[in-house]
Amino acid sequence: MPRSKVVISLDRDTLKRLDRLIRQAVFPNRSQAVQAAVDEKLARLDRRLLAQECAKLDPVFERALTEEGMSEVLASRPEY
Repeated sequence: MPRSKVVISLDRDTLKRLDRLIRQAVFPNRSQAVQAAVDEKLARLDRRLLAQECAKLDPVFERALTEEGMSEVLASRPEY
């Protein structure tokens, strides 16, 4: 995937911690460390949004839909 350059500003303490991780070979360089952090944060946001949407579902209704679909599947299976 093509990459784009961006410029960010970090406070001194954050940059020190980031550079310490690079020295410890947790990340090969600052760019990959920041990329990993952004990817992780976006994934967490996606999971949170999914959880919020799932919380809106009615468990009784969803179970009924599942059972309705399963009854059709089970009815079409041959008996042994």
